Amino acid sequence: MERVRDVSELPKAHLHLHFTGSMRSTTLLELADKYGVRLPDALTSGEPPKLRATDERGWFRFQRLYDAARACLREPEDIRRLVREAAEEDIKDGSGWLEIQVDPTSYAPRLGGLIPALEVILDAVDSAMRDTGLGMRVLVAANRMKHPLDARTLARLAVRYADRGIVGFGLSNDERRGMARDFDRAFAIAREGGLLSAPHGGELTGPASVRDCLDDLHASRIGHGVRAAEDPRLLKRLADRGVTCEVCPASNVALGVYEKAADVPLRTLFEAGVPMALGADDPLLFGSRLAAQYEIARRHHAFTDAELAELARQSIRASAAPEDVRAKLLSGVDDWLAS
Repeated sequence: MERVRDVSELPKAHLHLHFTGSMRSTTLLELADKYGVRLPDALTSGEPPKLRATDERGWFRFQRLYDAARACLREPEDIRRLVREAAEEDIKDGSGWLEIQVDPTSYAPRLGGLIPALEVILDAVDSAMRDTGLGMRVLVAANRMKHPLDARTLARLAVRYADRGIVGFGLSNDERRGMARDFDRAFAIAREGGLLSAPHGGELTGPASVRDCLDDLHASRIGHGVRAAEDPRLLKRLADRGVTCEVCPASNVALGVYEKAADVPLRTLFEAGVPMALGADDPLLFGSRLAAQYEIARRHHAFTDAELAELARQSIRASAAPEDVRAKLLSGVDDWLAS
């Protein structure tokens, strides 16, 4: 019988991790106590909250919990701690490269404004890289719930700070709100500035959302994208163009996109040749980090170690990591499989 290898030792890249959602639950409790923030019971029980975001009420509850956690990040030292701990957790799970996603406007009121907030975040990433050795970059994400002009401002800012570690531009929050085409100018600004396009799509709504990200925002990666599995022609398009879907299995189940882990269409995407980068999304709310997503692929979809290694390779190839980092990680994948 073939030995089962430890997926936490498999080198990989983590391309779908939200900023506040990366926080350790113990850190959240300490910060809430520090600032006298009364957290909802769902964030203090020690268990992941019960969520179902496929209806608007459920999504509102998810956002309310996220906002409550974010309210505990008030000082630069809190930001530095969050980023350092996110890096430490990723390293434990075998990640050699992390692209953390953030909307700096959400932190601006407590950190002195939009530009100071972004600089605090970028400084924290620089410090975490030095302290932990993990390669890290930032993906700035606009909010679908806000005006497209706000997204343009963010895109210009992201381009301005590209030499400080920003590699991509995204679009998050409820994809049932705001048409992708409304944000096309912001994404054009980002692309013209050399940033990769990585909007969310194909999670809470169907294949049309993914098509809109491709047609209107010229996405090179899709945040989630799992609903593309419902359209064979769209799957072929993603595969032919090499557009990577940042698939977050535990998140999909926690938010009610699929009833159980076995329903997440990992096999459908993989066998259609669609590149995937498994991600943890918001571990604070969903209760599992990066390696656990690979365990889901193994346990619920019968991915062999060779197939898990290919998933890891796909995540590395889709990253913005420098070529030498990619080469080292890809060599590590081969070593893991040969062990």
